[in-house]
Amino acid sequence: MFRVRVQKIESIRDPEGNLGKRIELVEERVIPRLPVKPESEEARMVQGVLQALQKQLPVFTPRAQLTLPKIILFLTESEYESLGIDFDVNQVYEVELTEQSIKFRKVS
Repeated sequence: MFRVRVQKIESIRDPEGNLGKRIELVEERVIPRLPVKPESEEARMVQGVLQALQKQLPVFTPRAQLTLPKIILFLTESEYESLGIDFDVNQVYEVELTEQSIKFRKVS
């Protein structure tokens, strides 16, 4: 089982001209952060300033997650409706792969 987030939903046309959807799901993983111990006094000072900025301004906070493409669905409108899932951008789903089937469960 793994978690995916809906990255993008686009309207598309298949080769026959039928309307459909392209749904891009990305896997979210937490990247372990390794502590860096600076060697010089100047490097320690810069690290201290950066840590202070990260605490004060969330813009300077490095992302702790890496998004990797996992599943891209190309569905016609009828296939999308028969799937029975209303995908929303940024919604997270748990995906289970068992016995030749894919199950999506919305994470609250």
